[in-house]
Formats: sequence, structure tokens, C-alpha cells
Amino acid sequence: MKIETIINAIQTPNRALTAAAQAKIDGKTKPLGALGVLESVAVRMCAIQNTLMPEIARKSLCVFAADHGVARAGVSAYPAEVTAQMVLNFLAGGAAINVFCRQHDIGLHIADMGVDAAFEPQAGLIDQKIRRGSGNFLEEPAMSPDQARAALEAGAAVFERIRRKEQPAIFAVGDMGIGNTTASAAIIATVTGRRPQEVTGRGTGIDDKGLARKITCIETALEKHRIDPSDPIDILHKVGGLEIGGIAGAILAAAARGIPVVLDGVIATAGALIAHTANPNVVHYLFAGHHSVEIGQRAALDHMGLHPLLDLDLRLGEGTGAALAIPLVESACRIMCEMASFAEAGVRESPE
Repeated sequence: MKIETIINAIQTPNRALTAAAQAKIDGKTKPLGALGVLESVAVRMCAIQNTLMPEIARKSLCVFAADHGVARAGVSAYPAEVTAQMVLNFLAGGAAINVFCRQHDIGLHIADMGVDAAFEPQAGLIDQKIRRGSGNFLEEPAMSPDQARAALEAGAAVFERIRRKEQPAIFAVGDMGIGNTTASAAIIATVTGRRPQEVTGRGTGIDDKGLARKITCIETALEKHRIDPSDPIDILHKVGGLEIGGIAGAILAAAARGIPVVLDGVIATAGALIAHTANPNVVHYLFAGHHSVEIGQRAALDHMGLHPLLDLDLRLGEGTGAALAIPLVESACRIMCEMASFAEAGVRESPE
């Protein structure tokens, strides 16, 4: 399906239900607001699902993977071949994201959007490879405009494949790709108008010299390419990543289907920023799973008006923060459905 069709299909959730949902949560056997953020999550889920009895029966998460040509500029503490090695680790069930998804009964999928390696067909792997790694955007655009569009549409196709298979009530996105915090910082600087040094972090743990090199790399790329910050395809074309485009496309497709999406860290949030640039209505379906150590994530979340559910000093990626946050959204739904009201429990309400 063409990405424009998906973008135009995104609707605002039922705001008329918000007041009724708020009244319902206020009437539960607790002081007003005592469950904090869980209450606002419950109200949002009511609006998204268009019911006062929201539920999450099935959960899915996809890790989008790709390599980045900019990794050759020395912006990561790890070599580029780690991307493919970690994809194999995911498929073997040995990574942190595998552990969390098993624990919380989340269907896990890996989408190869542009890893610079060939994989044998196998369970859990979705092959949507656009090309074997993006270009080094210090020297050339990250990809062609057609490839940027293809990445968005492939990401949407990944979501649709998972939706048909698992019918998830909630979807989460994660990433794998050496060099992708550099691409994410370039995207965030472009869209938010922040300076590269304000949105660039240490990624895999580079030292001060490496961080300075990374910031200079982004400054040089932004000066070279003159990106249109209102055009998601132009952004991806010039400084994006294939997995970031896939994440953006999946988010757009989920929002078009009225399914909430839990974001992971800075890379997933950069993908959300691309989707938000395409259609700001997507924000109504987004939950920020956690506050990443990467400083650019905060700028991107502020731009979209999102607030993280968790703050655990995570900086792993893979979707780990999103996987840990999904149970909180599920708990919020259960509170709305299962917790008694004052009237039901025969408990006297506060006169205030």
C-alpha cells in the first residue's frame, strides 16, 4: 500500500469518550489521582480503543535492523558486523529483548530492513531488505528518495504481516544497527531545530573524543545536505536509516489501524518523529516506553508532547524499554476494567 494512503487514514481517537473515561477512573476506590500516570494511560487507552473497558489480549514487538554507512566514520564503539551478529542472537533467543518478551508473553519479530549480511530464511525473521546498509551521509545521501519511500512502505508491510498473524492490541518497536544513534541525532536535530551537540549522546559508549567526532559528523552532514524538516522522505533520504524508516512506517500503519504503539529509546523515538512529521495525529497512539540515557530522545519527546513511562537509565535499544513498559499499559487497562468503584464496593467517598 502506498505510504500516502496510510498517512491519510490516521484518525484522531474518540475524544468524546475521554470525559467519561476520566469520570470512571475518578470513581474508583482510591483518592483522586492516586494512581498517577497509570490513570492517564487508562484514559488514553479508552479513547484509542473506543470503549470504557480497554483490554490487551495480545502483544507484539518488532526489532527493525539495518546497517549504517556512517559507522565507517568512527561514530560507534562497536564494529559494523555486530549488527548481523546481534540479529542472529535475537533469532537464537539469547538477547535481553528475548528475555523480556518471553517473560511478558510478547510476540517477538525481527525485520531485516538493510543489514549488510545475508540471512537464511527462518522463524521470527521478516525479510524486507531494501539494500545492504545505508550510504555514509558524510559523503552521499543515506539512501535514494525511492529507497526512503520503500523503507516506510516496507515497515508498514511488516506491521500488517504481524497484525494478520497475531492481532495484537498493542505493538512495540525496537532497533538494531551500529551507527544508528548518529542517524537518529541527525534526524532529531533536523526536525526539532536543536543544535547537534544538544541531541547527540554516546550511543554504544564512545569516549569524549569519539563524541566530539560524532557531533562534528552530524554538523557536517546537516550543512552538506540542506534537509527539508517538513518532508519525512527527504529526511530519511539524506540522513536517515533503513530501520528508522521501517519503524516510522510501522508506526504509521499501526496508527491507521487504531492500534497503540510503545516506543523504545532514541532510535525508535526518531522513527516516531518521522511518522509524526508525516501526520501529527500519530501522537495520539504513541506511548514513550522509557526515558533513554541518550539526550536526543528528550528533545524528540518534547517536540511530540510525550512523557516516558519509565526511567531506568537504559541505553540498550532492541526494544527493551518498550517491552518493560507494555505491562504498565496493561495494568492501566486492568485498573479501568477490574477495580471497583466507590458505589460498587460500598465505600464512602471523600466529601471533597
